[in-house]
Amino acid sequence: MRYAIVTETWPPEVNGVALTVESLAQGLRGRGHAVDLVRPRQAGAQPANAEELLVRGAALPRYPGLRFGLPATRALLRRWRDTPPHAVYVATEGPLGWSALRAARRLSIPVASGLHTRFDSYMRDYGLAPLEPLAMAWMRRFHNRADATLVPTVELAGFLRGNGFRNVVQLARAVDTARFDPRHRDPALRAQWRVEGDGPVVIHVGRIAAEKNLALAVRAFRSIQRRDRSARFVLVGDGPEREALARANPDFVFCGMQRDEALARHFASADLFLFPSRSETFGNVTLEAMASGLAVVAFDYGAARAHLRDGVHGAAVADDAAFEAAALRLAGDAGTRRSMGAAARRAMLRLSPAQVAADFDALLRGLARQGAPDATARAA
Repeated sequence: MRYAIVTETWPPEVNGVALTVESLAQGLRGRGHAVDLVRPRQAGAQPANAEELLVRGAALPRYPGLRFGLPATRALLRRWRDTPPHAVYVATEGPLGWSALRAARRLSIPVASGLHTRFDSYMRDYGLAPLEPLAMAWMRRFHNRADATLVPTVELAGFLRGNGFRNVVQLARAVDTARFDPRHRDPALRAQWRVEGDGPVVIHVGRIAAEKNLALAVRAFRSIQRRDRSARFVLVGDGPEREALARANPDFVFCGMQRDEALARHFASADLFLFPSRSETFGNVTLEAMASGLAVVAFDYGAARAHLRDGVHGAAVADDAAFEAAALRLAGDAGTRRSMGAAARRAMLRLSPAQVAADFDALLRGLARQGAPDATARAA
């Protein structure tokens, strides 16, 4: 089979959407399928290969290094007329994503979309709460043009159906437990962080931006630090709030963007993962922290609701006070942290990236068969 994936973010950009879409593409290729990738050009990146279409892009305001794709309907029509995919997956809702929906519809190619970002929630985080209904209407209009909208949890699927989204389908997430593994704990890295003895090291991995609710993590860490002056707070990632956060907290350790084995070492070398965000559609970093053997404190939704058992793998909380209390309690109890981290690791070993790839393949194959009876006769 030949599939097309359209995305406005792709590695080496480091964010949950880029890494999730890369994993989906690798999974399809691993199952023997051709994957036609459509994405914006990236400065300094490798030139396109035969299975890539690079389109014009523009910088994303307030996010250096990230770009969005400009409209490219004509280019997509030319490419897909010459080599039609059996089905298209549109991962992002920007101008390029809209172009892909239009082109697929004109050519009668089945199309699935992925809802990776809760833009409606972002309106509140950036002081634009009155625009939240408008953002929801825009998302609904985009995704209802697709034959299916893929989401990572049953919880999110139910929310979207209740808000008028049609054809919502759950596609579970998994984590690479060979990469994210407690064995990557690195005493030399902890020494770079100026850790005294056995810690505790509190870590956050993700974009340093308003929507991540980092003020709560800072408050929780300061409570920990008042009780244990040896505690360290390590932040992995970058974003528009990094400079201000670093100025206000000169004792924090800012590690910037990390990928692959380096990211795995950072996770495994910490002791407690704090994830204060309330705006994620899922939160892949929760699974990565659990696979790395860390106890996790997070709000009870998304990845935490799906996979984190409160009191077993860490704490899944309902409000800010409970978040701070759980962080303080676990930071001060090394034995409980270690047992929870080990249980979290065991839970992640049950997740299978290969099964996610098989489910994604089956969904796209099903759309192809429904949308084009002769799909299987096309060249793979």
